[in-house]
Amino acid sequence: QVQLVESGGRLVQAGDSLRLSCAASGGTFSSYAMGWFRQAPGKEREFVAAIIWTGSNTYYADSVKGRSTISRDNAKNTVYLQMNSLKPEDTAVYYCAATRSWLAVRTTEYHFWGQGTQVTVSA
Repeated sequence: QVQLVESGGRLVQAGDSLRLSCAASGGTFSSYAMGWFRQAPGKEREFVAAIIWTGSNTYYADSVKGRSTISRDNAKNTVYLQMNSLKPEDTAVYYCAATRSWLAVRTTEYHFWGQGTQVTVSA
């Protein structure tokens, strides 16, 4: 079992930057690809970004491409999501998740999930 704990979410203004962190424990972190998802009130959980085991390949949703960077530090068992030029539509609970699949984008492909961290972007 892998336990994931997100942190870094907070209230920010439009145009600000934010870095989310997700700390993993209980498993071999470097053997999992990782992803970030988000869920706004009344909406489905949606894919944001993914990164493979080594960190050498990443994939982004169009909605955040060019504004966000996913990265990982396997020595610290942590994955990050750097978000820049935040918009009010980025407001959501952000979740990290672990998978054995390559750059998975569907929630059903992920095996372990964190509890989420709230990001609120004011206009």
